[in-house]
Amino acid sequence: KRVEFIGAVDIECNYLGSCAGIVPLPLARLKIRQLLTSHLSRGTHCPSEQEGKMKFWLKIICILLLAYSVTGAFLHPLIPGGLDVSMQELHPGRNEFVFTGYNTHFIREANNLKVYVASGKTYYRANVVEVADDSHILAVVELPEVIPSGNWSFFVNNLSDGTIYVEKAIQSSGFIINEAATNGDMVSVQNNEHQGFGFPFQIILYETIRNMMFHVPMWFTMFALMIASVVFSIVVLYKKNGGLADYGAFAAIDAKASVAAGTGLLFCVLGLLTGSIWARFTWGTWWTKDPQLNGALAVFIVYAAYFVLRNSLPDLEKKARLSAIFNIFACVLMIVLLMVMPRFAEGLHPGKSGNPAFSKYDLDSSLRTVFYPAVAGWVLLGFWINSVRLRIHRLEHSMDENVSTGKDEKSRLDLPAEI
Repeated sequence: KRVEFIGAVDIECNYLGSCAGIVPLPLARLKIRQLLTSHLSRGTHCPSEQEGKMKFWLKIICILLLAYSVTGAFLHPLIPGGLDVSMQELHPGRNEFVFTGYNTHFIREANNLKVYVASGKTYYRANVVEVADDSHILAVVELPEVIPSGNWSFFVNNLSDGTIYVEKAIQSSGFIINEAATNGDMVSVQNNEHQGFGFPFQIILYETIRNMMFHVPMWFTMFALMIASVVFSIVVLYKKNGGLADYGAFAAIDAKASVAAGTGLLFCVLGLLTGSIWARFTWGTWWTKDPQLNGALAVFIVYAAYFVLRNSLPDLEKKARLSAIFNIFACVLMIVLLMVMPRFAEGLHPGKSGNPAFSKYDLDSSLRTVFYPAVAGWVLLGFWINSVRLRIHRLEHSMDENVSTGKDEKSRLDLPAEI
């Protein structure tokens, strides 16, 4: 009898750690009956104590990365930039304007300020009349009657801030446009780059660029978790349910797939929330018809349908296999909606419809020194949360001692009646 049920006895030994010496047959039968009822009712195999736990050293790395990235996201200043020029119209002769900077040091660099007004690629030197404060300069420029272009830009240079500029559509009157005109002044500056550490200054975004350390990593984490879920779903489709041990492993893999998808859906919600807040401060509205934003909402709906499907199927095997197929479909759709379609549509996200892209900034500025650790930290946090949710899932099912379910499953597996 003991040889016949050695698989069940081994499970008891591994899980309870109480198999020592020879167990009397009546006691063995009682233990095996309790074990079968417990594990078949909860539909999972017998995990070891350490299975599903995240490594301690990974937790430490996760905490350090998040502490560093969150601190850096809020403490690092933006590099100096140009905000505005208070001028409505330009004309030949004397023109006064006020240049407004951001995080600039005009007072400290009052003796090193150089101001230029550009018509196309031709520059005209302006004279500084007054430095009102660190952010405002009153300047005067003499413009000729013949200019090469009607597109105007305003530049300010000093040793601390480097060169900052404002491009502004300003009306002009009395000028003669001649593209061959070369009557500008020579540009001579000692330093074009800001001498300091800070995040890039980008129009439209300004200080909200700090949200990049939170919003974008949410989507990286969601992608990582959803892909992990799909891997488990593929294993489910190839896993054969051929006995008690296989049945438990089959249910455990299905649980890993569903829990990972649930954790990924959590980060999808966080991505939508942080994106909506960012949109409010940059685009002036909580929600727009941006294709990437609407695609993210569609991904949320698709994965919500995944859980509706799972909850509508009582049979474990059918639920596992059908939801695995749906999970693969959802992952492919997620990649299409978030990675492919937005590239072929006009939108408000960076790099589209005149919005500045990050690609050319995060390779040569301090942004990457915080952004990349933030991505790594949030991804590790996602898998940490996932491991905790998986253990909670196992504990919840281990407390469900449904005897009737155990009897039904016992008959389905054709176990001997004497058990």
